[in-house]
Amino acid sequence: MKLQYLGDSKDSFKWDYHDFLVSELEYPLLNIALMMTPDDDGNNGKTHPSLFPARNEVIEFCQYLRENRSVNSIKVLPGITGGSYQVQLHNNSTNIVNSNRKEYFSGLNGAGNQVLFLDPDNGFEPEKSINEKHVGYNDISNILEQVSENTVISVFQHHRRKSFPDDFARIKQRLKTGYTTAIYWHALMFVAISKSEETIMKVASITQPLWTESP
Repeated sequence: MKLQYLGDSKDSFKWDYHDFLVSELEYPLLNIALMMTPDDDGNNGKTHPSLFPARNEVIEFCQYLRENRSVNSIKVLPGITGGSYQVQLHNNSTNIVNSNRKEYFSGLNGAGNQVLFLDPDNGFEPEKSINEKHVGYNDISNILEQVSENTVISVFQHHRRKSFPDDFARIKQRLKTGYTTAIYWHALMFVAISKSEETIMKVASITQPLWTESP
């Protein structure tokens, strides 16, 4: 994630969904691996949060993020929405690069029931290459070895010139382990992964009334 993206319309969907998911699961922790990369000179990150029809308190939260421009501001999310969980930022001061992936995604075995949100610039690695903008399939395998059966990994995925159902099907093929479901809206999808089929079916049942792809 780039700092310039804080509080835009994708953030509105991102935080509305994850606040809802953690609250419905009644989990005590939203653990966020921001996968920070340097800002650029592009126009991305300038869309208004109200472009996604989020709850009013989430749009207010996104406007707060835009004003503060600090990743630590994300921690106030449950205070604004009335959530009973805590937010933790995993390695928030570390930029992700290919050479530090194993170290970056280490130290995740201390939490019990959690939603672990991975927030890369683009999403899963493409067919032929991987860089700091992507989550690798090996990264997911590494994380699943560390976390509990009840942990839900959620991965940001930007649109990749194919339909989200087709992209999700390919992601499932390339994942080496775990059970999956996904939710998408416009140019954005979140893929949920767990070691437990029961856990991922619970996620699917929670999101089914929304825009969702079942396992």
